[in-house]
Amino acid sequence: MASDASSRFRVGFIVNPIAGMGGSVGLKGTDGQEILARARELGATPSAGERAREFLRFLEAVRSKVHFLTVAGEMGEIFLQEADLEFEITYTPKEAETTPQDTIASAKLMKAAGVPLVVFVGGDGTARDIYTALGPEGIVIGVPAGVKIHSGVFATNPESAARVLLRYLWEEIGVVEAEVMDIDEDAFRAGSVQSQLYGYMLAPSEPAVMQWSKAASPDTVDEHENQLELGQQVVDDMRPGVLYLVGPGTTCRAVAEVLHIDKTLLGVDALVDKQWVAMDVNAAQILDLLDQYPESEIIVTAIGAQGFIFGRGNLQFSPEVLRRVPPQKWRIIMTQYKFLTLPGGHLRVDTRDSALDQELHGMYRVLVGAGEYRIVELS
Repeated sequence: MASDASSRFRVGFIVNPIAGMGGSVGLKGTDGQEILARARELGATPSAGERAREFLRFLEAVRSKVHFLTVAGEMGEIFLQEADLEFEITYTPKEAETTPQDTIASAKLMKAAGVPLVVFVGGDGTARDIYTALGPEGIVIGVPAGVKIHSGVFATNPESAARVLLRYLWEEIGVVEAEVMDIDEDAFRAGSVQSQLYGYMLAPSEPAVMQWSKAASPDTVDEHENQLELGQQVVDDMRPGVLYLVGPGTTCRAVAEVLHIDKTLLGVDALVDKQWVAMDVNAAQILDLLDQYPESEIIVTAIGAQGFIFGRGNLQFSPEVLRRVPPQKWRIIMTQYKFLTLPGGHLRVDTRDSALDQELHGMYRVLVGAGEYRIVELS
C-alpha cells in the first residue's frame, strides 16, 4: 500500500513477532530457537502483534501525515494494513520464521533510505539488533513487548510510544542518549543477572513516559540490612494457610533468607506456612495454585529507576492472575534506596492489558522498612 509520501513524516516500523513469548510461561526471555520452541511447547502465544496494534490505534487521527517504511508480513506489514496506515515494504524475510538477522537487515535498509526515526516492537534483544544496524546516531522509540526491558529506549507502553512519536514529529521535543542494555539469558535462567551495556542510541526526550534504564540495587551492607528488615516484616505478617506468591529480585529473596530457605532469584515461587509448595512457577501453574488455596497474596518489588511492579521481568503475573489476586492482596516492598529512584515518585504497571492497567491506577501502600510505609501513586 503506497501513495505520494512526499508531504508525510517518514517513520520506520519493525515488529519482532516472537518478543515476550517466554514471559508468562516462566522462561525469562525468548532468545534462541531452542527457548522459542520450549515456549511454544508450554503454550506461549505471540503478544507482540497486539502491542503493535495498540500502538498503531493511537495514530489513526494522523494517518494522512505519516508514511511508514516496514517489513513484509508479521514484522510490520499486516498491522499497518489492518490500521489502514500508509506504508511501503523495504524488506522481505527469506523464511517464515523470522530471525534477529531480519531485524538487522531491515533496519539497515531503513537507515540507507534516510528514515529519520525507527519505531520497533520488542524487548532488549530487539533493541540490541536495532543498535547493531543503526549505531549510536539512530533515533528510535521502543514499544515494550519483551520479557526483560532494561534499556532506556522504550516508552512505558504502546500508547506512550505513540504520543512520544507525535510530539517528536511535531518538533515539540528533542532527543537524548539512551542506554541499550541486555543480559545473558542463560546466566539469567541460572539465577544470575549479568547486564551488559551495548551502547547508546538516541530517543525522544520525554521523561514522563520514556522509561529509564534499569538500576541495580547497590551491593552494600546497609542495602542488604534494609532488605532483611523488609523480609522479616513480611514473614512476621504471614498467616497460616495463605498462599504467598513471591516475585523475583533480591528484595523479594530476603523473605526466603529470613526463613533460611532457597529462592528462585528471577522467578516466582509459592509459599504456604513458610515452606515452598512450588518454585519457579509460570502463569498457568499460578492459576492452578489459586484454585487450590482460598486465600492468596502477592509479594513484589519495583524495578529500580523504572518503577514497574508488574510487566517487567515478572510476566508470570499475567492479567488473569492479577484479576484473581487484586491490589488489596499485594504486598509491595522496596528498600529506601530503591524508593528514592521511583520515576516522578510514582509506581507503574504494564500488564499487557491496557484496560487492566487503567483499573489499577490509584494509591498504594509500600513497605520501605520495619513497620515503615509510604503511600505512593500508581500512574
